[in-house]
Amino acid sequence: MVRRKHIRSLVEHLLAQHRVQSVPVPVIKIANALGVKVQQELAESDLSGFLYRDRKRKLAIIGVNAKHHKNRQVFTAAHELGHFLLHDFEDIHVDRQFKVWLRSEASSQGTDIEEKEANLFAAELLMPIRFLSRDVDRIGTFDHENEAVLKALAERYGVSTQAMTFRLGYLGYVQL
Repeated sequence: MVRRKHIRSLVEHLLAQHRVQSVPVPVIKIANALGVKVQQELAESDLSGFLYRDRKRKLAIIGVNAKHHKNRQVFTAAHELGHFLLHDFEDIHVDRQFKVWLRSEASSQGTDIEEKEANLFAAELLMPIRFLSRDVDRIGTFDHENEAVLKALAERYGVSTQAMTFRLGYLGYVQL
């Protein structure tokens, strides 16, 4: 079962601890402050990212595919940071082209809950409810098919329009 309340609480704590007062959320700075180095490297197109952890040397590295769009790279970094904080993976955890909120190859490998939690962590971190609800309230009622509004929100938060649409749907602001 996905630990929704735990994830939201963890994200709220991180945002407060790192004094995040606006978006876009500085994911890489937060990761670095937690002792996790983020590296952007060229990789195969289907490789989104990875988390490498060496407990003996107290080393953690998030790798992000530099070929992907910058918004995708930030989401991947947030996703892998979620794995770092939520899951006790040994050595290396590799994420191949995961889909935001959708089933992935991980579903058939028994790690579906971990992937869902990492995706939820990334969404909560990149599109925090306290900022997003404020922005949506300023906009007022809007139609989820209004691409201009969705695009503007996505750009403000540094995420894809797809990620923003799913987040708004998850929070009940739009019907998917």
